Formats: sequence, C-alpha cells, structure tokens
Amino acid sequence: MSNSLALARLLQLSSVSLPVGGYAFSQGLEYAIECAWIKKYEDVEEWIKLQLKENLARVDLPILRGVMESCQALDWSRFRYLNDLAIASRETKELRLTDTAMGEALYRLLKSLDFTFPFESEGAGIVKNELSFVSLFAYAAQCWDIPYEETATGFTWSWLENQVAAATKLVPLGQTQAQQLLTLFQPAIAQTIEQAERTLEDNIGGGLPALAIASALHEAQYSRLFRS
Repeated sequence: MSNSLALARLLQLSSVSLPVGGYAFSQGLEYAIECAWIKKYEDVEEWIKLQLKENLARVDLPILRGVMESCQALDWSRFRYLNDLAIASRETKELRLTDTAMGEALYRLLKSLDFTFPFESEGAGIVKNELSFVSLFAYAAQCWDIPYEETATGFTWSWLENQVAAATKLVPLGQTQAQQLLTLFQPAIAQTIEQAERTLEDNIGGGLPALAIASALHEAQYSRLFRS
C-alpha cells in the first residue's frame, strides 16, 4: 500500500467527522469545570497533560499496540483479553459508556465499509456492544496497513482534539486559545507514544482519582451538555 493511501486512511480514521460520537463525551471535563477545578486556559493544559501521561500512555496506547500485534498474528484470544482489559480500565459507568458506545458506533461504520470481523467467530467470546473503541480503532488500522506509530499519533490527536473542543465550549476558550493548546501539545504526542512503548503489557493500568470522581459525579450533574 502506498504511503499516501495509508495516510489518507489514517486521516479518515482520526477525523472529528468520523461518525462515532466522540464529540458527545467530555470524559469528566464538564464536571471538573462545573465545580471550578478548571477555570482557565492553564487549568485545561494541566488536565490534558495529566491524562496524556497517566491514561493514554499507560492504558490506551499500550492496548492499541497490543491489539494491532494480535490482529497481525490472528491471535483473537489475545485480542479478547486486551479488549476486556481496555473496558475494565474505565473506572466509572460513564467512562465505560464512552468507550463502548464509540466502539459500537465504529463497529457499525466499519461494517458499512465491508470490514469482516474474525474475532466474532465461534468461541471468540466477543459481541459488538462489548467492544472497546481503542480495540476497533487498532483493528481498522491494522486492516488498512497503517503502522503502529502513525496509528498511535492519529488516535492521540483525535482524543486531544475532542478534549480541546469540549474545553472550548465549556470553559469557555476562544478559538485562538484552542489552536494554541493544540499546537502546544503536538510535541507531547510523540513523548506520550514513547512512554507507551516502554509500558509492558503486564503493567498496563493508570490511576487518575480526580478524573474518576469527576466522571462519577457528572452522572448526577443538574445541567450538562455532554453524555460523560
């Protein structure tokens, strides 16, 4: 496959216009702003920085890498294990919903693009509404022959863009500040991927208590724009 085709497919998979509903989830950010943990640009910067270091680098990206490896090896048992690990790593009902709802939406989209899903074969032990978004993202990238590092870059950029878009609406931030944040974090994407590559599979796991608390309390927040 040509590099230009792989790049085009990565851009498609990472696009904010991909119909998986990522724009509907703030992942705890909305409550953090509601209770004034986050008040300004610098607070958003710190919130995102911590999630890159303690969540994406320790959970999502190592799982992304492992799933791509399992797909290449046709090791659906490992695929199932890593998919379950991704879902189990979501500390609240809302964070789990974010992952599985986006996973189900991506499953429907890939099916409409004529993808087949060998992990659904008899004995695989997976049904579509239990699929993690990160697992499906990795599966699609592997099927499209997109290398891991580029896939990880696209996945991280997509997450980052959604977080900044949510902050733009909620803090609120101006469009110029939003672009400043995106520019600021571009070097951090490579650093996050490097950290993820040093994370062994047995050590996958993160801990962000404030994020879990914000997500849990968001479930009962009186007024909100986002599903989580």
